[in-house]
Amino acid sequence: MFTRTLGRPRSSFFLFGPRGTGKSTWIRSHFGDAHVVNLLAADSMLRYERNPEHFRQEVLARPTDQWIVVDEVQRVPRILDEVHFLMEEHGYKRFALTGSSARKLKRGAANLLAGRAVLRKLFPLTSRETEFSVPTDQLLRYGAMPMSVTAGDDEAREEFLRAYVTTYLSEEVKAEGLVRDLGGFSRFLEVASLAAGQTTNVSGIARDAAVSRETARGYFEILVDTLIGHWLPAYRPRAKVKEVALPKFYWFDAGVLHAAAGGFDQPLPADWDGVLLEHLVLHEIQSYLDYAGVKGSLGYWGTPSGGEVDFVWWRGDDVVAIEVKHDRRYRREYKKGIDAFLAARPARSYIVYRGQQELDVEGTRVLPLERFLRRLHAAEIIG
Repeated sequence: MFTRTLGRPRSSFFLFGPRGTGKSTWIRSHFGDAHVVNLLAADSMLRYERNPEHFRQEVLARPTDQWIVVDEVQRVPRILDEVHFLMEEHGYKRFALTGSSARKLKRGAANLLAGRAVLRKLFPLTSRETEFSVPTDQLLRYGAMPMSVTAGDDEAREEFLRAYVTTYLSEEVKAEGLVRDLGGFSRFLEVASLAAGQTTNVSGIARDAAVSRETARGYFEILVDTLIGHWLPAYRPRAKVKEVALPKFYWFDAGVLHAAAGGFDQPLPADWDGVLLEHLVLHEIQSYLDYAGVKGSLGYWGTPSGGEVDFVWWRGDDVVAIEVKHDRRYRREYKKGIDAFLAARPARSYIVYRGQQELDVEGTRVLPLERFLRRLHAAEIIG
């Protein structure tokens, strides 16, 4: 059992995170005496969908200072109207509302409580939460989902991840009626996974998946809304250098990405380990920023000529540039993107690699992966 970094909010909150990240476990560990409404169960979902007022009646039978948990709230968005009513008219202020998809809430113009509930996110396990005990090679292939990390062996991890992708297609997508052509979406999922971490060419992905461009755009929206992935924007300050504007698409977990791309069945491109390492580092950066409440923006930087820095965090004039390399030896050419970036603006800069030696190369700190992660979570890199 790992101790999660996410703290317990004092008042009502939404908790979003992909399925399997441990939301229910976290809720049980922090709200053991709460009244729980689990909408994942089909009979429970149907009962509250037919009669949302039943939820109000249940809550009114309980004291106003008791926590009320609604698990998978997106399955019955109308229940949020009841939550709002109970807050305003009866003084209930302690609601924990979890969800693994924001699609129904966004598309259905659901009542998001107008700021009366804060937003929290739960990510897969971080290296800090596992006390840096999980080998990097395991994290790259099998990710940091709790069920994967705690599995008995690699065979069990692979089985879990295969089932995760299948369950996502059959339950999250098909059962929720998010797409009409599940075959087209399945092809898109594989093509999009192989293009992860690259500047996204929607037209090219649509062509390879044999779907229209607009359909591919819609499919990307589904991945974002169901929390499977997100867009990483380009960093574009006012500078003389012409910079790339298109975003990149990243998945929430390296293991899920590897499974979706067919990595357990076929050899993948030679640079695939580098793609997985970028996803791992991005996951650690994002979870640190979110859990620590560090403000600012996160993106990447690139130029049409090919100069690139994998991740850039900035807040005002405070800028941090981070390049990630899946290599056990530092090479001088790994600093080209950092040099091009620094030529246009001052920044603290880091290169993260799989080697063991820490270096200082003309002011850029070259760090082994674990050392970088330890310093990141100690607020020595950002924040």
